[in-house]
Amino acid sequence: MTHPSWQPWQPGQGGGVPQRWQDGGAPQAWNGPATPAMLASHADRERAVDVLRAGYGEGRLEHAEFEKRVSRAYTARTVGELALLVADLPQGPMPQPAPVTPVPRTFLQVSRPQTNGKAVGSAVCGVLCLVSFGLTGIPAVVLGHAARSEIRRTGEGGDALALTGLVLGWLSNVAWAALLALMIVATALSA
Repeated sequence: MTHPSWQPWQPGQGGGVPQRWQDGGAPQAWNGPATPAMLASHADRERAVDVLRAGYGEGRLEHAEFEKRVSRAYTARTVGELALLVADLPQGPMPQPAPVTPVPRTFLQVSRPQTNGKAVGSAVCGVLCLVSFGLTGIPAVVLGHAARSEIRRTGEGGDALALTGLVLGWLSNVAWAALLALMIVATALSA
């Protein structure tokens, strides 16, 4: 029993007619779905339907036309038939520019200035004056004055914190100074 000899295809010659490789050369790569007569695969049909869905979603096709083309896509036998179904559509969803409408100032987010770190430190030291028996009063005053100076210069937030630290620090320092003065007077009178 004799079998016919195998004849490899040579792309690009003879319009798809099988021919032998000449002179023992290597086969050339197939050009893909550029051949309109090539049979369509399921994936080719699904790609065509996806393009149709995108066109319908963008309002490029009426519903009846969309349904008609989808049914034709699923019954298409060749890649050429599918190409005709989507030839007048872009090959995917087209980005639509967003409408530019100004947002009223009332609804814009207000950016709050950053709180000054020295102001926070001044307020913490001022509050700690109550539990540390006034030992943090001098740092509260120094940090408070430095913070208020920086806040005026840079526009940062935290002026109330710096003022709180200043008031508590000065009250602590004045109380310690008055206590020290009373102790000096008491020792002078007792001597």
